[in-house]
Amino acid sequence: MPNTHLEKATFAGGCFWCMQPFFDHTKGVVKTTVGYTGGHVPNPTYEEVSNGQTGHAEAIQIEYDPKLVSYEKLLDLYWHNIDPTQANGQFVDEGTQYRTVIYYHNDEQKSIAEKSKAALAASGRFHGPIVTAIEPAATFYPAEGYHQKYYVKSPLQYHMYHDNSGREEFEEKVWGKSQ
Repeated sequence: MPNTHLEKATFAGGCFWCMQPFFDHTKGVVKTTVGYTGGHVPNPTYEEVSNGQTGHAEAIQIEYDPKLVSYEKLLDLYWHNIDPTQANGQFVDEGTQYRTVIYYHNDEQKSIAEKSKAALAASGRFHGPIVTAIEPAATFYPAEGYHQKYYVKSPLQYHMYHDNSGREEFEEKVWGKSQ
C-alpha cells in the first residue's frame, strides 16, 4: 500500500547530479528524481536545457515522509550544498539552467522557505546578497534515465566532475569540514 502521507520538495541547485547523493542519504527521503522545471518548453531534453534556451533549471524533486524529515531540514541541507549568492550558475556551471530556486508546493512551504532565506541572509555567513529565488512549483520533467542516480551508475565520471566543480571547497569554506 503506497504511503499517502508523502510530500514533495523541489530545488534547483546547479548540476542536478551533485544534488542527488546527499538527499538520497537522508532519513525520511523516500525517492529523488532529477529533472527540469521552471521553463517554457514542454518535455525538454538534456541537450535543450543545456543550451540555456528553454528557461528550465536543472532540479531535483524529493518525495519525503514529513514524520521522519521536516521541510526545514531539507532546506537546511539545500542551503549547505549551494552558493546562494551566485546568480545564474553554480560553481563552474554558468547559465540560467544552473540557477538556484526553491520551488514551493504549498503556502506552508513558501512561508518556511522565505523565513529560512531571511535567516540565512541575516546570519552574516555570506558576503553578498542571497539571490536564490522562491517560486511556485511548475511542471517537473524527469531527466533521461542515464542522469538518475548518476553518482551510482557512473561513479568515475561523477567524481571527476564533482571533485573539480568547486562545490566541496566552497562548502568547506562557508560551513566547515563535513562529517
